[in-house]
Amino acid sequence: MALTVCVARFCRLTGRTASTLSTGYRRAVSVPGSSRSVSTAAANYIQFKLDERTAHSSLDLFKKDTGVIYRMLGIDPTQVQDNPERFRDWAVVFGDEHISSGRHYWEVTVKKSQEFRLGVAEAQMSRHDCVGTNSSSWVFGYAQRKWFAMTNRKTVPVTLVGKPERVGILLDYEAGLLGLVDVENPRIVYALRARFTAPLCPAFGLWDGELLTHTGLEEPEGLK
Repeated sequence: MALTVCVARFCRLTGRTASTLSTGYRRAVSVPGSSRSVSTAAANYIQFKLDERTAHSSLDLFKKDTGVIYRMLGIDPTQVQDNPERFRDWAVVFGDEHISSGRHYWEVTVKKSQEFRLGVAEAQMSRHDCVGTNSSSWVFGYAQRKWFAMTNRKTVPVTLVGKPERVGILLDYEAGLLGLVDVENPRIVYALRARFTAPLCPAFGLWDGELLTHTGLEEPEGLK
């Protein structure tokens, strides 16, 4: 049964929490066309990097923009470039690909973090929201040693034994499927279903440690 989430994660340099965000209208960001676009009906070995223009000031990118690390103090928000793509309230960063069709797979090393979210979001999602708290994002999260699936502020517990070092994300745009994949014994652990109608970006939220993305991978056999 879906549970209404009330996330008690404080935003850096603000006193806001997820439970204080209004469920009313949020202005979507207008993203310039400098991000790359993926549009193919066939399976695609997607390759992306993390987009520094979207990264919250508490997040630093490393390893040629394929990894992200959380800094509790971070950078003074007034010292980072002011642009409409950047998340100002939440420790979120997007990938630099826009996906509008096809089936795509990537993996993320999560062993050095105890609190994060992984998934996809509409490229023009409001930068005032956190991934998972609106109807424009779909994520799998880990917090307090538990996994969950989340969209539009609602969470569902995900049964995943222990905490693997690395997990996979499978996106099938036309099928409306976002899957969390066990990479050791390839299978979809849990799938979120949605009707995707806008370009999507890989999306990441991070409140501890670091994440490392792995792209250009072949989808494991047997995933449905």
